[in-house]
Formats: sequence, structure tokens, C-alpha cells
Amino acid sequence: MKLSTFTSCAAVSLGFFAMAQSVNAAELKFAHVYEVSHPLHHAAEKAAELFAERTDGRHSIAVFPASSLGKETDLNEGLSLGTVDIIYTGAGFAGSFYGPASMTDFPFTLRNLKHWEAYYDSDVFKGVAEGYADATGGNEIYSVSYYGSRHVTANKPILSPSDMQDLKIRVPNAPAYVLFPKTIGANPTPMAFAEVYLALQQGVVDAQENPLTTIQAKKFHEVQTNINLTGHIANSIFTVVSSVRLSSLSSEDQAILNDVLDETAAWSTEQIVSAEGELADWFRAQGVTVNEVDRAPFIEAVAPALKSDDLPFPAELFEALQAMPDAN
Repeated sequence: MKLSTFTSCAAVSLGFFAMAQSVNAAELKFAHVYEVSHPLHHAAEKAAELFAERTDGRHSIAVFPASSLGKETDLNEGLSLGTVDIIYTGAGFAGSFYGPASMTDFPFTLRNLKHWEAYYDSDVFKGVAEGYADATGGNEIYSVSYYGSRHVTANKPILSPSDMQDLKIRVPNAPAYVLFPKTIGANPTPMAFAEVYLALQQGVVDAQENPLTTIQAKKFHEVQTNINLTGHIANSIFTVVSSVRLSSLSSEDQAILNDVLDETAAWSTEQIVSAEGELADWFRAQGVTVNEVDRAPFIEAVAPALKSDDLPFPAELFEALQAMPDAN
């Protein structure tokens, strides 16, 4: 009788414990706009696997790729609404909430990958990240990935600024991306990422610009004959975690999430850097013309615009970035 009573009580206690675990457990929604073949998606999947493993199943992450939960602007809004918990977003889009966050997505602000690394490892960027958190009610940039150097694709060679005169080129809907084509006489056309392939195929736009890994993942080379290596922006992708979600996690689990997102951001950066060294030849093997471009005339054309008072970042921040070391 006593054993039976003990067993019953133990079963009830275990039931309550299981219920408590179920209540405390959380499935985090990690949403982004990239294709499932892209390194960033693979990094998100790795993050989901590691987070579940290191929290002993207390939490899990569900990954929603390819704009399945909305366009990039929707995902940024969703962080504050609580409809998504983690997102990838470009520095340019982050700048719509806190202008200085967008600085490195402006053309030719970064000289090379070493310059990129120096900035994102600096106290200068730490201050920018804190400003972004304050401006978004506590949403935090947990990690930064290198997205690659952006290049112009078109159905003709783009070898000088004059080749872009009146070219209708799709750009993301953020000021950082509009500046480059606008200053050299092209016609920037903001458009959601998911709509670009069809727009190129149907001639709604003449051109677009993205890193080589994205051109491959989105198959833009199927509807564009030339990839022109302008390298006009060294793109950064922020992994941002919602303040709503952070407040529901213990400090221990926040630290685990931070470590996991840092590790997977570093992994995706390595993958993209490696791919950038190989993809030009891969595209050539597919019959696409890949043009080497003298960037100096483009840099010269854009330089005056980077000193404008209308930019969303202060001159002293830009000067601090330019003073940082690089590989040269």
C-alpha cells in the first residue's frame, strides 16, 4: 500500500515536472529571405541543431527560409511584434531603425575583407550595436556574417560608370543600395528579393546586384548574360534576436544562444569567402560572361556622395572606419 501510494505520488510529481518543462520550453522562430542552398540557411540549420543540443532539449529553433514568413521589411517588423524571434537582416535594413548601423552597406565604405573584420571586431561597432538595441526596444545584434562583395549582373558588360547610364537596376529597398546606381546615372528600382528572378526574366528590370553566392543560389545567371565584378559593397548580415524572446530566456540560455549564433556566423563567413574564390570560374563554365572591372572610376564617381550631410551616419563614424587597418 505504501509502495503504491509512493508510486502514485511520484507519477503525479513527474507529471507536473514534465508539464513545467513543457511550459518553460520554447520554439524560437528563425526567419530569413535566403534560399535553402545558401550558406546562411545552412548556418541557421546548424544553429538550430546546436541550440537544442546545448540546452538539453529545453528549447528548439524552427528555421523559415526563402521569405516564407515575409519580406525582409516584414521580418524586421516581426521582431518587435513577437511574430519572429531571430532574423537575418542586412546592415542596410538595420539602418532603417538606427542609421549608423547601415554605414558599411554603403558603396566603397569598406576596402576589403580585412577592413570588414577590423570594423566588426572593434569597440566602434560595439557602440553602433548598442545604439541599434536602444533604437529597437532591446532587439540585439548577436552576430555578424560576411555576405560577400556585391557585383552587377546585366545582359551586357558593365566596365565603366557610363555603361550603367539609365540602366534599370533592381536594388534592395534601403538607402544604402540606392546610392551606388543613383550617383552614376542608373535607374535604381527597389524590389523585394523574392520577385527579382521573374522581373529579370520578363524584362521589368535590366539588371541587379548581389554577391556571387546569391547570384548562384537565386539562379540569376539563368536570366542574365554578364556578371560584372564591380565589388561595390562588402555586405554584412546581422543575426538579430528579439527583445521579447530574450526576456523569456534565462541568462544561461541567452549565453548559449549567443555562442551558437557566433559560431555559425563564423562558419557561414568561411563558406562565403571560400565560394567567392571559386564561383567566377564556375559561372564561366556555365557559359556566363564574367567581366573583370577596374573599380577606380566607380570609386571616384561615388566618393562625393559619401561626404554628403544627408547620410544616415555621422562623419566622425565614417572617419573612424576609414582609419581602421586593412590588408594593404
